Amino acid sequence: MWTTRLAVIAAPTLTVAYGLIRLLDGLDGAHGPGLLWTVGHLAFFAALILFVRVLLTARRMAGGGAVATAAAVAGVAGVCCGLVQIGIDIVVGVVAADRAAMGRMFSDVQEVPGVAFVVYGPGPALFYLGLIALVGHLAAVRTVPVWAPVLLVLGVGVTLAGLDLLPLGGLLMLAALAPLARRRPAYA
Repeated sequence: MWTTRLAVIAAPTLTVAYGLIRLLDGLDGAHGPGLLWTVGHLAFFAALILFVRVLLTARRMAGGGAVATAAAVAGVAGVCCGLVQIGIDIVVGVVAADRAAMGRMFSDVQEVPGVAFVVYGPGPALFYLGLIALVGHLAAVRTVPVWAPVLLVLGVGVTLAGLDLLPLGGLLMLAALAPLARRRPAYA
């Protein structure tokens, strides 16, 4: 149970850390390459891995079933797409000599058939949709408070409004997911 609590708290906290590091990285007017780019992306990579545990915990708390399982599968698929994207960002940030080189490398990667759509398009959004669906389901069956999915949608929306708002989005996600850390999951 402690590993579930750790994941539920650490995943959004690492998202906040990534957002703050990203803001620091951009103080010079550009993001990356460099140490802050790499450390920030490593924090978000770790957050995404922990979010898999959050998704699976939410599925169990929902009692399994087809809807919860479909939402969890969509969420995990989105996490996988996000991990590929962040992995590309890390490699490009480490290899590139400057921001212009990063831009060329990103263009080259996105020209690979399917990559732009799957990795930089709707693929990563499946994570957010799956997580929102699961937390919404948990609220509908009164396992978590009704405000949890509302805060989660706000957190995702804030993040989509601009990556500079990622620390706020992560804090809203942390508040939304906190009830999952206090509940014992039902095993299906």
